[in-house]
Amino acid sequence: MSTLRIAIACLSLLALAGCGNTVRGMKQDGVQTSNALDDATRRIAAADAN
Repeated sequence: MSTLRIAIACLSLLALAGCGNTVRGMKQDGVQTSNALDDATRRIAAADAN
């Protein structure tokens, strides 16, 4: 029975680590998207100014 508990604990830890990596990746994607949108907005504003 204790082997089963260890296996369940290891699988749970692995699943939680995977979720953490996914959330971190989504955060980075959001930051990059926001930066790209800001850059595009600045380029459009600069083009209109000329």
